[in-house]
Amino acid sequence: MNIKAWLLAARPKTLSASIAPVLVGTGLAFQVKHRVPWIYAVFALFSALFIQIATNLINDALDFRKGTDTSTRLGPVRVTQAGLLSAETVMRGAYVCLVVAALLGIPLILRGAWPIFVIGVASMIAAYAYTGGPYPLAYHGLGEVFVMIFFGIVAVGGTYYVLTLQYAIEAFLCGVAIGSLAVVILAINNLRDIEGDRASNKKTIAVRLGERGARAEIVAFIVLAFVAIAFVAPLTLLAMPLAIVLIVRVYRSSGRELNRCLAMAGALEMAFALLFLVICLFTGTR
Repeated sequence: MNIKAWLLAARPKTLSASIAPVLVGTGLAFQVKHRVPWIYAVFALFSALFIQIATNLINDALDFRKGTDTSTRLGPVRVTQAGLLSAETVMRGAYVCLVVAALLGIPLILRGAWPIFVIGVASMIAAYAYTGGPYPLAYHGLGEVFVMIFFGIVAVGGTYYVLTLQYAIEAFLCGVAIGSLAVVILAINNLRDIEGDRASNKKTIAVRLGERGARAEIVAFIVLAFVAIAFVAPLTLLAMPLAIVLIVRVYRSSGRELNRCLAMAGALEMAFALLFLVICLFTGTR
């Protein structure tokens, strides 16, 4: 087994998009309840991770089949395009990840009942629909909507619900905040790939808006993240200097230089989530 190739395919630098919302949902639940059943947070974390890895694998295989990933790609290596793994092998890996995610979700469903079941099924369908199916979301400018919903509102809200068995407006605001930072990761990725996506008729928001509009979109979602979180945990605004550095870097970078911005965006989301978690742990302790 080519372990290095599978690690590349999993895209570890992007996995903050599934880790961060679980941390935020867990932190909020602790702040409200002052204690949480941590084992369910662990199941939620690993289930979310496997769903994201499955999404990444499907994207790797299908972008190659659609001709979007070529040798001129500016981003990190895609294993199917590079010939490290076949598209069929990568797709099988994705299905295995979805099965593992489903198994990890069983304890969550037993605790949270039908809302968690619906979230799980919808997340798995979306993992494929992002790149595959008759109307692939990423190819029609709906990638940001997908990310905001499933890596923000649903992931935070689902975690919060399974830990507290209730829902609150604060969970929605936190979902918007962390979802916005996940969108930033996607938007930087799409800004970097704008020429290749335009050539392959992949109509991302970046392609529709152009480079100037794509950079403005990144700034808008960073601002939205901090505005939303200010209503729940204002101290999280301490992460704002990192966001300012990222904005400056995005406006000064192009092409392959944006890969560093992509890593910075992942780091910002994790720093944001960890700061929020620490704040909640301290403010939720009696």
